[in-house]
Amino acid sequence: MALQYSKMIPLGSEAANFDLKGIDENTYSLKDFADKKILVIIFMCNHCPYVQKMWDDLVKLSNDFSEAQFVGINSNANPNYPEDSFEKMKEYAAERKMVFPYLYDETQEVARAYSAQCTPDIYVFNSERKLVYRGAFEGVLPAIEALQKNEPVPGNQVHSMGCSIKWQI
Repeated sequence: MALQYSKMIPLGSEAANFDLKGIDENTYSLKDFADKKILVIIFMCNHCPYVQKMWDDLVKLSNDFSEAQFVGINSNANPNYPEDSFEKMKEYAAERKMVFPYLYDETQEVARAYSAQCTPDIYVFNSERKLVYRGAFEGVLPAIEALQKNEPVPGNQVHSMGCSIKWQI
C-alpha cells in the first residue's frame, strides 16, 4: 500500500463525462444523474483499508441525502490487484449493502480525467456540475448540507489520503 494524497484540482472545474459499466451490468454516464442537485463521485476500490474504514459511512450518507447522488468508481483495473476485479466489486458492494452505483473504470481514463490520485478521492459537484469540494471524507457532509441550503460550501478543504491508484503500465 503506497500512501498518496489527492490532487487539489481547482474549485469550479466541470465534471468530466464518463461511460462506465456498473456492478448491476448497466452503463452509466454523467447525464444519468442530471436530475440530482448534488453529485458526489468517490474514486474507491475494494482492498484499500482507507476506503474500507469509511465504506459504511458512505453508504449511510448516501441513504440520508436523497438530493445527493453518490457514485463510486473503481479505477484499480490492474491484474496485480485481483481484490479490485469487477466480480469482487459485486461481492464487496453486496456485503456493505451499497445502494449507489459502483462503476468500473477499466481503461482508467475517467480517473485521469478527474486527476484522481488515491482511494478514496472524493469530488462534490453542484447542480451545474461545477466542483465545490474535493478532498477528505470529513468535508463531504458540510458540502452537501451547504448545497442543500443554497449556501457557499465551507472553504476549509483538506487533501484526501489513501492508497495510490494502481495504474496500468
